[in-house]
Amino acid sequence: MENKNKTILIAPLNWGLGHATRCIPIIKALESHNFIPVIASDGVALDLLRKEFPHLQSVELPSYNIEYPKNGKFFKMKLLANSPKMIDAILSEKKLVKKIIKEYAIDGVISDNRLGVRNKKIPSVFITHQLNVMTGNTTWLTSKMHQCIINKFDECWVPDVDTAPNLTGDLGHLDKPHGHIKYIGPLSRLHKKPLDKKYDLMVILSGPEPQRTMLEEKLDEELQHYKGRIVFVKGKIEPEQTVAVRDHITFYNYMNSQQLETAFNESESVLCRSGYTTIMDLAQLGKKAFFIPTPGQYEQEYLAKKLKKEGLVPYCKQDTFKSDKLLEIDLYRGLKDLKTTVTWKELFQLFLK
Repeated sequence: MENKNKTILIAPLNWGLGHATRCIPIIKALESHNFIPVIASDGVALDLLRKEFPHLQSVELPSYNIEYPKNGKFFKMKLLANSPKMIDAILSEKKLVKKIIKEYAIDGVISDNRLGVRNKKIPSVFITHQLNVMTGNTTWLTSKMHQCIINKFDECWVPDVDTAPNLTGDLGHLDKPHGHIKYIGPLSRLHKKPLDKKYDLMVILSGPEPQRTMLEEKLDEELQHYKGRIVFVKGKIEPEQTVAVRDHITFYNYMNSQQLETAFNESESVLCRSGYTTIMDLAQLGKKAFFIPTPGQYEQEYLAKKLKKEGLVPYCKQDTFKSDKLLEIDLYRGLKDLKTTVTWKELFQLFLK
């Protein structure tokens, strides 16, 4: 069937910036295939996408109110305590999506981990790299619950490959995969470019507060001892971009996609969280890195351990980081591009039926 400018609602979860940034190549692909994307999210995720796509219509969804504790040991307890608010937000989101579909004449939905963004009357896609949700000794339960929600969607797109080697490991692979799961290959808004080296280290932060600020403050102090030039992107989406130079460090509050692409390509290595979107970016660019997982976030801890075990990227806990640990980077191979191509035309056929 011909695409007569069908309108697709694309809605990433506001949990740091990763879900929003990996939706950027999807939004661009939708536009290049003559679809009309409508953006829906909240908080910094919505702010980021509005800056990237000022020409597109956007709508604010209820916040899931995801908060991190200052002590990572209480992460699961904090999520549990916030779960009633999260459930309320998901129910409100579901009602609002019904109205949005009618108001904007939506023909299809792409939800990146937003559990209430779907509708039985139109094709609905769920994007996740977590078919299994790591929560320690309750992983079996959270994984089953998550899979039940995924099964309510027409398709589930996993931004990884279904063969080995892969990036997600047990997170993105089931013993008995469901038929509606499609491995679409890693997603990145960035491209490798042959640019001259300008920085010895790029620091890029993301993730919910207060852990983002806590890591920023720790690195600000520790990296004073680093011998080399640093570009430090704080990951704070604010109305205006700010740049400050102090000694050997150039600080940005945030960068747009084009600036980030340039900075990544001009940097020898990268210091960052082990969030999956960042891992996909590093693989796309073939970069060496050092990870500091968000304290208490099982998914990031799992990915950091997996990639260290494979000899690709070293990591340490946030409270034990010292600048001399960055010397370990050269002992690891770094991430490599999996050389996949996303078949957007085939994937988007779902919306043309």
